[in-house]
This record gives sequence, C-alpha cells and structure tokens, in this order.
Amino acid sequence: MGLVDDLEQIAEAAARHAQGASLSAVLPTEPARGVRAYVCAFERESGERAWLVLDGTGEPVVDRRDAHDAVSIAVLCELAEEAAFPGDLDELRAELVALRIAEAPAGIDEAEAAAAALQRTIGAPPTIASPERLDQLGQAALRLERALDPTAPSPFAAAMRAAHGVVDELWGEVEASYGVALAPAPIA
Repeated sequence: MGLVDDLEQIAEAAARHAQGASLSAVLPTEPARGVRAYVCAFERESGERAWLVLDGTGEPVVDRRDAHDAVSIAVLCELAEEAAFPGDLDELRAELVALRIAEAPAGIDEAEAAAAALQRTIGAPPTIASPERLDQLGQAALRLERALDPTAPSPFAAAMRAAHGVVDELWGEVEASYGVALAPAPIA
C-alpha cells in the first residue's frame, strides 16, 4: 500500500476521533526508523485547532514522548523545506541557466546541479517527515548555499537553530488541545 492510501485510511480513522471538529491536515511522520505516526490537525467550529497523533494502525498515541517526537519531526521537516530555499527553485534554476549562457561563470555547473538536487529532495507532497529527511534537506540546502556563495553564513542553519522555539510553541498548543488523555511524562 502506498503513502496516499495510508493517508486515506488514517484520515478515516482520524474522523472517528474528531469530536465534532473537521480534519484539516494529516502529516505523516517516521520519528524513529520503522515507526510511523500521523499528526492530525482538526479545526473546531470556533476556529480553534485541536490535535491528535495516530499510530500506523489509526489508534491514538497516548505516550507523551511518542506524540512529542512525531509533532517535533513534522514541524522540523516543514520548517526545513521552507528554509531550504526561500524563493522559487524553478525561477532560480532558470536564472542559473541564463547566467550560464550569458556569462558562464566558474561554479555555475555546481550551482545548477545543487539547485536541481534540492528540488528533487524537497519533492512533491505527500512526504514522510523523518530525521533522515531532515538530514537530506539540510545537506541539499547547504550544498546549494555553498554553490551560490561559499563565504556567506548559512541561512538554513540559522533558521533551523531558531526552529526549536517553534517546535516548543506548537507542542504546547498540541498538548493543550490533544484529543485524548496523554500518559504522564516519566519522572526523571
């Protein structure tokens, strides 16, 4: 079964747990190798969001750490995709071709290859958020940044350093509006 089929089944399972809200998103994640979880966002009539993480069988994840891990990797991958190149990659690739034809500067081939590689890495939705995908996005973004300007600081790295605040903020929202009771965090 493919990812689209999985998402359809999870959407059906999520609808059973909607508690009167409308399902607005299902984000597939693999927070650990071989562990699939789906971060589901719901919208209530009041406009407020509610959240639930479902496991691969469509059952709610009640372990706080497992739910947090799924939400975290979903957010980090989404932010990485946005930060990898803040513009239009098709437009950048066209500009690089025009630059190669007009001026043929040194390093243009690497810049074109890096832009194409980043575009392939980002791909088309749906994709599965995972630590491996996050690494791939980071490597492809860094390759393009270095090809475009090897002396500039990395905007991607800066964006990812700032991402932890976004993760914490969203997790607070998820935890406050989670669709089922989460198991208490273990005492350290």
